[in-house]
This record gives sequence, structure tokens and C-alpha cells, in this order.
Amino acid sequence: MIKQKSGILIAFGELFLKSDSVKTYFKQKLVDGLLFFIKKEKLDAKVMSMRERIFIASDDLKSATKLAENTFGISWYANCMYFPETNLREFAAFVDKNYQDWIKKTETFALRLKISAEIKEEAKSVIDRIAKNIDRKVDLNKPKKELFIEVRKEGWFLYFKKDKGSGGFPIGSAGKVLALTSGGIDSPVASYLMAKKGADNIWLHFHSFPLVSNKSIEKVKELARVFMKYQPRLRVYFIPFSKAQVEIKGKAPASYRILLYRRLMLRIAEIIAEKEGCKALVTGESLGQVSSQTLTNLNIIEEATKVPVLRPLIAKDKQDIMDLAKKIGTYDISIKPQEDCCTLFTPKHANAQGKLENVKAIEKKLSIRKLVSQGIKEAKVEYY
Repeated sequence: MIKQKSGILIAFGELFLKSDSVKTYFKQKLVDGLLFFIKKEKLDAKVMSMRERIFIASDDLKSATKLAENTFGISWYANCMYFPETNLREFAAFVDKNYQDWIKKTETFALRLKISAEIKEEAKSVIDRIAKNIDRKVDLNKPKKELFIEVRKEGWFLYFKKDKGSGGFPIGSAGKVLALTSGGIDSPVASYLMAKKGADNIWLHFHSFPLVSNKSIEKVKELARVFMKYQPRLRVYFIPFSKAQVEIKGKAPASYRILLYRRLMLRIAEIIAEKEGCKALVTGESLGQVSSQTLTNLNIIEEATKVPVLRPLIAKDKQDIMDLAKKIGTYDISIKPQEDCCTLFTPKHANAQGKLENVKAIEKKLSIRKLVSQGIKEAKVEYY
């Protein structure tokens, strides 16, 4: 009797554009990520790594599919039947016996065959043998049903549909970044896009508690739990910022306060990034969305740090960002009311075209080193 297992077949995306050594490294990161989530979800499954594919053997296809859907580094995945220790005669007999359950009498079909390099069988002989007893009309251009068959040294794989994966690179393959996270719509989406490119996120949240409620803190905690669908582990820094804001408000013109807040945040973030081994900072800024996000002001803000500042949303419209937030499951949390640490002290009319010399002159009146040191000292860290 032919042996058969069910599971999810996974194909890589951009990963195969890399050199062999990088490809091996990325592939191992992908396998490690899958194994972590399998253990976390207590899924009864085994992972088999092959030259161009990964196969998750599991009878719990619903859970295995969800896992593949949310894992970065996957080009496509398919609900698949796997036949180990099987030859052409046995596999063809299985198709002969079952094809009527897969293809209706009125439907056309096509065979899509892939044979790995180590297999000696010729494609034509495989297709001829499998197709000869399928009593259905062939249509190679627009068939109603497709039978995808892959022949590998590990066995035969049969599936009927490919589902698009999340793409990108496996988590951790691009190093670590420190993401400034407000609790609003934009910053979790920015973190998601960085994770998609293989960056392991650490979050940093500035808050004004106890001058305001702790709603922003609770929102970030809730967002962190959602983000765990995409990243195995997450560390979040919570930094009280109200003392700094009170000093800036008392010594700086209203039109420059936002720029001063942001520059101080980056100075604090730079120290934490160095401590955590992060190679860049990440923000949810989008060009022109608010007065602090003009090109002039973004340059003024970024001048405060030597660490690269990445802005994955810089060219995206607000609607695009909202749509992606809904897709990844953060939108409903992000729109909950909160008193943001900056909006509490935000002037009605902020300066959209600040001057760096003015900012630096104001900063000479502020106890910058003390405020940075104070922020680092009072930081609290939570692990997810």
C-alpha cells in the first residue's frame, strides 16, 4: 500500500537570488522560525528541509496553513499530499484511482510537473504515464483544475493550488532594529514591513504617564501580543517622557517643541540601540503627513543621531497604511483613544520648516544629557 502524509509544502521567494552560503543561512533561519512557532502553538508537526522546498508534515492543516501564511521568507505554500518511498508506477496508480474526486467530468485539467535535478526520470515519460488514464480534457492554458506534481529524492508531492505567502526574508536574517512605537496606526505597520525584510524588531515606547492615563502603554502591550504572530520574540522598552516634555515646554517656543521632542527621543533610542546591537532605528513617519514630517524637519530630527533612521512608510498614503494595519490585525487596537506623549504638549501650529541653527540654540538651554540619562535610567523592559 502506498505511503501518504498530509502537510504544507513551502517555496522560497527572494531567498534564491542569494549566493549559496547566504541561501543556506537564510534557509536555516526560516526553518528555525517555523520550528519556533510550531512549538509555541503546540502543533503536532515535523519539518523536512529539502533543496528548494520545506515540507511541514501535519494532520492539523488549518493550523499549519496559518503558520505558513504568517511566516516571512515564504513565496508560496500549498496544502499537499506527500508520498515517501514511492515510485512512478505506484504514484500513477494512486492518481488513476482518485482523479475523479479531484476533477469533475465537465472540467478541463493540466499537469504541472517539476522534477529535481537528482531524479533520473524524464518529464515526458512521467507526464505520459500519469495522464494516460485521466479521462478528462486537457487544457494547458486555462484549465479548470491543475495537478501540481513535484518529484524529489525525498518522494512525490501532489497539490492543487498555490497560495501566496508573505514574501520577504526570514526573521532575524537581516539583523536587529529598534522601532519607535507610539501605539498609533503607523508604527506597528512600519515594524511589520521591517520584519518582512528579515529584521528582528525591538520596540521603544515613550509615554507621559502619570501626567496622562496609561492607555498608550496598554495599547502598545496589546499591539505587541498581535505582533507575536510575525516575530518569535519581542522586547519592549517603556520610557517615561513627561519630565523632558515639561522642561522643553518651559524653555522652547511652541513651534519648535515637536522637533525637540523627536530629537531627544532619537538620542535616547541611539543609546538603547547600541546596547541591544541594533543597526538602525525605525519610525512610522510618512512624508508630509504632519508638520514634523516635511523633508526639512525630518533632516533636523535625524541630525540628532548617528544611527541610520529607516522609514518604511515614507512614500505611503495614509489609506495604504490603514489598509495594511487592518490586514495585519493592528488597526482596531491602534485607533483606540489615547493621550500620546507628544500630543499632550503639542502646539496648535507647529513649524513645518524649522531651522537647525534655531533648534541647536534652544537645546543649549536644555539639560539634554540629564534628560537622556534620566530616560535610560527610568526605562522598563517587558518581554513577549
